[in-house]
Amino acid sequence: MKDLLQGIKILEGRGLEQIVEGVHYDSRQIKKGYIFVCVKGYRTDGHLYIDDALSRGAVGLVVERDVEVPQGISLVRVEDSRLALAQLSANFFGHPSRLLTLIGVTGTNGKTTVTHLIEAVLRAGGKSTGIIGTIWNKIGDQKLTGVRTTPESLDLQALLNRMVAADIAAVSMEVSSHALYLHRVVGCEFDVGVFTNLTQDHLDFHKDLDEYKAAKMLLFQGLGKGRTKNRPCYAVVNIDDPVGKEIVKNTEVPVITYGVREEADVKAIDVQLTSRGTSFTAVCSKGRIPISLSLPGEFNVYNCLAALCVGLKEGVPLVLLSSALKEVKGVPGRFELVDEGQNFTVVVDYAHTPDGLENVLKTASSIKRGRLITVFGCGGDRDQGKRPLMGRLSGEISDYTVITSDNPRSEDPEKIVGQIVEGIKESKGAAYTVITDRYEAIRHALHWAREGDFVVIAGKGHETYQIIGDQVLPFDDHQVAREILVKEIIS
Repeated sequence: MKDLLQGIKILEGRGLEQIVEGVHYDSRQIKKGYIFVCVKGYRTDGHLYIDDALSRGAVGLVVERDVEVPQGISLVRVEDSRLALAQLSANFFGHPSRLLTLIGVTGTNGKTTVTHLIEAVLRAGGKSTGIIGTIWNKIGDQKLTGVRTTPESLDLQALLNRMVAADIAAVSMEVSSHALYLHRVVGCEFDVGVFTNLTQDHLDFHKDLDEYKAAKMLLFQGLGKGRTKNRPCYAVVNIDDPVGKEIVKNTEVPVITYGVREEADVKAIDVQLTSRGTSFTAVCSKGRIPISLSLPGEFNVYNCLAALCVGLKEGVPLVLLSSALKEVKGVPGRFELVDEGQNFTVVVDYAHTPDGLENVLKTASSIKRGRLITVFGCGGDRDQGKRPLMGRLSGEISDYTVITSDNPRSEDPEKIVGQIVEGIKESKGAAYTVITDRYEAIRHALHWAREGDFVVIAGKGHETYQIIGDQVLPFDDHQVAREILVKEIIS
């Protein structure tokens, strides 16, 4: 037990000679010889499940408050058991991040695409790779289902340990503001921090944008601290974003900047946007790199530049960088085409923030031949302030908006829709309708579309479910659109 407590501030400890077989924060996962870490969460408190953990064979407890435990049970009291869990987990698995090149990608939008693009360029450079993120976790070519963008600290260290065992060399990982704020990545030695952008999101969790920004900043303030590796440590920053300029001032490691508008270490010029993709020239100290992407939209120019910076710094030859990025065909649920031979365009996208929706709609608007039809809703139990903002944006950019339900969770779908409508009414003359049933909303939009139109189905992207109340129901925007196209429109 005492070996696992290295680096942890202990307020009280007894029985520290106990032999430990495992660690967990969920009493249902406790086995004989395990330590149970009592974490106070947002829905419940681990301290309420101590008896359950002990009945399953727990030999020790990590707690935040005074508790009565039987003789022979190890007890450690700490100020913050969530922080202790992260430190315990890293110690238990032998600090696997120290044996990997660990690249953390944070920002409001673009994290998933950037991690996949980084994977592509590092593989081109001959490295075995892993991904940790929203859609899946990958160990080489093996895909594992992910539960959240950044796993809980114990699960994260276990996953990194598996990657080390599989001889993975480099891992690109999405790092959410929740993960930074809740200490999930404590114990991870990052070699690279990548910043994409920062716009409004998660204000259901963070009290304001300043707190949200401060959480993101933690990744960059921690770079270079307590290093055990000899390899370079650096930050990759979108200098076109105002927060990017703050990050440059607040990190102690070298910074590589990228951008389209400001002067940057890696800058995109001659940008060409089409419905089939994007092309540009990346200008850097090593020369000019012609880039041709299958991913449309200016936002993907930024995503690509971030990956280019990492590839350049990691020594991947220019010619391989260009060819690797050209090979990337897309990321599930990110401006993903649904093509069943219909005479209009249908795209499914994960855009669920004002900035994300604006980027996607502006991209679609720039390449459409007919009208832009948008289907979207907003998630329940999440930031309510962005709902009218997204309504207004869709009203301003789209020719026709179908407002619907997303994942309402415990909220009334009609209330969520009403808040979106408040925003769309600010766009004078905006054409819209409300169809709360998401299946019927998608069906309506697809039947409304004419030749040359562009339909964007936004909000859920890669998700294959819809959360209504306590139910998790099968629902896949891509599959639903395909089914309606095949059965009702193409036939």
